[in-house]
Amino acid sequence: MAKDRTELILKGGMYRVLVYLSTPIIINSLIQTLYNLVDGLWVSRISSVHFAATTFVWPVNWIFVSLGSGLSVAGTSLLSQLLGAGQESRAREYSAQLTALSLLTSLLFAAVGYLSAPLIVGLMGGAGELAELSILYLRIIFFELPAVFLYFAIYSMLHAQGDTITPMIFSAASAILNAILDPIFIFTFNWGLAGAAWATVLSRALLAAAGALLVLGGKNRLKPDFKGFRFQRGIVKEMVQVGLPASIGQSGEALGFAAFNAFIASYGTAVLAAYGLVNRITSLVMQPATGMGHALTAIVGQNMGADQMARVKEAFFKAVKLAVLIGVVGCIILIAFDEPIILFFMQARDDPEVISESLTYLWFVAVSMPLMGIFSAFSGLYQGTGHTKYAMNMNVGRLWLVRLPMIVLLGRFTSWGSTGIWFSMSFSNLIICLYGYWVYRTKPWQESVLVSKKETGAKPLSAAE
Repeated sequence: MAKDRTELILKGGMYRVLVYLSTPIIINSLIQTLYNLVDGLWVSRISSVHFAATTFVWPVNWIFVSLGSGLSVAGTSLLSQLLGAGQESRAREYSAQLTALSLLTSLLFAAVGYLSAPLIVGLMGGAGELAELSILYLRIIFFELPAVFLYFAIYSMLHAQGDTITPMIFSAASAILNAILDPIFIFTFNWGLAGAAWATVLSRALLAAAGALLVLGGKNRLKPDFKGFRFQRGIVKEMVQVGLPASIGQSGEALGFAAFNAFIASYGTAVLAAYGLVNRITSLVMQPATGMGHALTAIVGQNMGADQMARVKEAFFKAVKLAVLIGVVGCIILIAFDEPIILFFMQARDDPEVISESLTYLWFVAVSMPLMGIFSAFSGLYQGTGHTKYAMNMNVGRLWLVRLPMIVLLGRFTSWGSTGIWFSMSFSNLIICLYGYWVYRTKPWQESVLVSKKETGAKPLSAAE
């Protein structure tokens, strides 16, 4: 089955490949979105302060998790290229190195996070009951890092082989389990907020355990080879070189959104509420395009490993076409049904300004939706080739170099008010897509990052057969 997927990725119709790989990713994202809503619902039933504590420390958890997700990006990119090059034995060595490195890193981050939780909450301005609850929740959540990082490694092995269905099933099972455990731990056991945290930790641990049993099975092409294991400096260096920019990009994005929220909050609660509301709507509409970008990573990696650069470019351009189509359809729907959509998601009608701001922001973000699709395609391309620094530049640059400075400048030198925020959100997507195109035209993104491939001159999988 795994070899059939590789055959499809290397030789199948490209639109079919893109849809086949991206559909489970999209469904998984929808499941996670639904889970987050259910999880928040249970916590909110304790008290508003408990709910605020989970929201307050969310960026901190995102930063730590994003550091581990960089290794996942590196794993998917390198493993898919090795499979495309027909180097399965070498790929299994990489799988073992990835697994061990992920676990070691997670234990280090969990220890640092647990010990520094009071300092982190204090630096963020937490005080009183909010600070106590935030520290409690954050410290428990840090226990999930080993399981999360291990699952990231497992996901990389599966994704590199073109298997996006198994991760979808596992993630769905984990989300359902978490939703079941939440009320039991919170209310039946009377653990309160700690119960919500432990429900998350347990569901993540079982997810990682199930994934480990799968990849260690005999039928997995990328079964980690731990025989005579020791860290190999060359492989670890490759993973760090590819994974570090991805980690910096995602953690930089997390920090950027934290700063961004602070700027938006200065405009009042109505603007902040509108920002959160519209973002939930657009993230839902754009999940197909985002899933297309994630699927592109494995497609590009395997075809690049097989020295099929023409097919890499074909995958990218067809992904762009599909992403733009999704963005255009989403734009038309949001503009045509703007008010009914806003009123559906904002059931409380106690503040007309929230509705007004939401409608304005929705129009700005709707017209930039095709650009958001292109952004996802560029990100998938550069992550798949292993040149993750370009994806990092796009993630970090969009927030820190374009969006935030524009908001400050427009706020200081114009009378646009909150419209300056919405314009900056939309315009930053255009600027960063132009940067992505400039990189595509001028930078050596087509060069392999695999040291092993450069040294061996490995033949493509098709030639190896």
